[in-house]
Amino acid sequence: MAYVTRRDKTYKTKEDICAHVGDEYSDYMGAVVPPIFQNSLFVCPVEPDTGESRGHKYTRISNPTTDIAERKIAALEGGEAGLCFSSGMGAISAAITYFVRKDCHVVLMCTTYGPTRIFLTQLLSEKFGVTVTCVKGDDTQEIFDAVKPETALIYLESPSSAVFKIQDLEAIGSFARKRGIGTVIDNSYATPLHQNPLEYGIDLVCHTASKYLGGHSDIVAGALVGAKEPMDHIQEYERALYGSNMDPHQAWLLIRGIRTLPLRLRQHGESGLAVASFLERHPKVKEVYYPGLDSFPQRELARKYLRGNNGLLSFVPDATPEQARRMMSACRYFQHGVSWGGFESLIIGISVGKSPEEAAALDIPTGLIRIHVGLENVDTLMEDLDQALNTM
Repeated sequence: MAYVTRRDKTYKTKEDICAHVGDEYSDYMGAVVPPIFQNSLFVCPVEPDTGESRGHKYTRISNPTTDIAERKIAALEGGEAGLCFSSGMGAISAAITYFVRKDCHVVLMCTTYGPTRIFLTQLLSEKFGVTVTCVKGDDTQEIFDAVKPETALIYLESPSSAVFKIQDLEAIGSFARKRGIGTVIDNSYATPLHQNPLEYGIDLVCHTASKYLGGHSDIVAGALVGAKEPMDHIQEYERALYGSNMDPHQAWLLIRGIRTLPLRLRQHGESGLAVASFLERHPKVKEVYYPGLDSFPQRELARKYLRGNNGLLSFVPDATPEQARRMMSACRYFQHGVSWGGFESLIIGISVGKSPEEAAALDIPTGLIRIHVGLENVDTLMEDLDQALNTM
């Protein structure tokens, strides 16, 4: 679908959107990189008949620099409007609270991002009586069966961030809309380049923009895309009243990251597939989780929804917890870190040392190690993993 700017330029590809949408050079004295509007307030013309002011008023509500990032992300997702937040959890919590109400019920994927799960199962549960049913997510009927009369939201993360379980978005979107149930998805893993959930009837799409959208490990940011009506409400209420709008300098860095997203993601995907294939063949690895592999259990569903690969994957080494920790410490290029999506390669033991019961509650295997394949030379990264695995 072509995206037309207010200057009547038509951009037909994701690459063109990343490079140009929202930049409107004539608005900024021809600057190829629009400036940072590093100010808190705006003096606005007032309509003489109504007394209403036009344009931006206060950066807690909106800002021209943030607006550029929002227009790019909305266009990439194919949504009517986008909003940027000071963190991924800012976007996620705003999307959730738009749909939930006191004493309602939410269906949640077990492998959902940890803070999202805590927000729903602890904070909203304790303060507002929200009940949550966790499901594995790879069984669509299990999701449908979990729905109750008071269900207000089905929260998805596809692929999820530990073992990358994929939900059937089209089936879930159709089911939820017929019953008036809201749907929200965390699309951080796929990014708007590889998956667009709004096409399948999902209501709101969240991104932790600190990951691939930013891409340089120098911002903490979030984004939300959807139809104009919910976005207008969230801008005025959930985002403005929580005070979670993205600041203009953060937005300027996010815009910079988005411009190179297609190139970066292509390299992450090529290297990620190479490393996943290498680990799958390694004698000291029991199992690899990566949607790009032919051995991935939901490969057909991955082909239906995902247009490409990235650099995030998990594996289970044939090792004791002590050996697995030694292996992670032996890595020279894979540094220990909790995030992903930046230029650097990272490693973390998601369930190393956890009991089978603790791992089962999260719907992941024991001994799971997650890695992010960065932009370093892929041969260097495979050599690093090989020498580390051979310390076990």
